[in-house]
Order: sequence, then structure tokens, then C-alpha cells
Amino acid sequence: MSQKINIVDLGRMDYQSAWDFQKEFHNKVLLGKEADTLFLVEHEPVYTLGKNANNNNLLKKANSNVKVFNVERGGDITYHGPGQLIGYPIINLNNYKKSISWYMRALEQVIISTLEQYDISSSRKDGMTGVWVQDDKICAMGVRLSRWVSMHGFALNIEPDMEYYDGMIPCGIQEFGITSLYELLKENIDIYEVMNTTTQNFFKIFKV
Repeated sequence: MSQKINIVDLGRMDYQSAWDFQKEFHNKVLLGKEADTLFLVEHEPVYTLGKNANNNNLLKKANSNVKVFNVERGGDITYHGPGQLIGYPIINLNNYKKSISWYMRALEQVIISTLEQYDISSSRKDGMTGVWVQDDKICAMGVRLSRWVSMHGFALNIEPDMEYYDGMIPCGIQEFGITSLYELLKENIDIYEVMNTTTQNFFKIFKV
């Protein structure tokens, strides 16, 4: 039986407010007071470090004006900023499949399917999360599950300022690079168009 998933565009929201909002909404989903929801948002430039992150992956040359957050998701360090589509699915996996690996592969497939519609061939990398175009990551992912309700999610690079990546070792991985839709297509892409395409693929993968 298909489950209902709401889609909410939060627009541009500072990271702390969005993080606080996620935690509050996550608790409501746990209590059955809110429906499964995919939140879409853009943030101001921030670096976030997952619970197992190596602080040395935030480099000394990083822009000191960029806020740094230690958060409860998995994974290492990542960057969020304008020109990224951030997705925070807060959904109860009891309604789908109680498997973290299934959930991560499903999120990756949403992005892979979205990129296909821009004629971009992307894939997974063995032992690593996220979505890759050859040896460059185009979408970072990190989640947290509590009693099978998810929070945090994915960050798809549409047209971010790539200079911010010089201030860190993305996801703690030195040997691979970072890319974006703009770098691959050499044209401006409407973030709302990507948002709509991503939403439709989310519905297909999660069979809404």
C-alpha cells in the first residue's frame, strides 16, 4: 500500500533554524502527529561535520566567516550553500523497509534518476555514499535514523560556489573531486526545475 509523503519547500533558511525544525518535526513523526514529509531547502554557506567526522578535514584555510556545525548524522564533513538543492526526508521507514542500506540506495536512486533527465550519467561508488559522475561527487548524503524515522538527507550540487570546497576535504575523501550540474552542462539550471524533477523521482522510488 502506498504511503502519503508531503513535499514542503522551505525556501532559503539558515542552517540552525532548519536543524532545529528538523528535530522538532522528527519527534512529531515519531509520535504519529505528523505525516512523512520531504523538506527542500537552500542554506547559507556552512560546513557540517557528522558524528564520526575527523575535525582535521576542516582545513585551516577555510573561510572563517562560514559557520561550522557538529551534527548527529552519519558521514564526515560536507558543505551546504546557495546553489545546492538540500533534501531532508523525515519519513518513518516502518512504512517502507526497515533497512538503512535500502534507504540510502533509494535516496541515491532518486538523484541518479533526476540526473538522467539532464542526460548526466551518474552512479554509486562501492563503499561510499552519495552519487558520483565518474570520480567526482555531485550529491553528498548523510542521514540519522531514530526508531526508524529519518532525518538529514542529501545535498545535490546545482550551481554552488565551488571555492568553498577548498576549505575542507569533502567527506574526508582526498582522492576524488566534486562537481555540479553547472560544471557538467555549462549552463544555468533553474533550481525549481530540479526540485520538481527530484520530487517526481522521489515519489516514484518511494512508490507514493
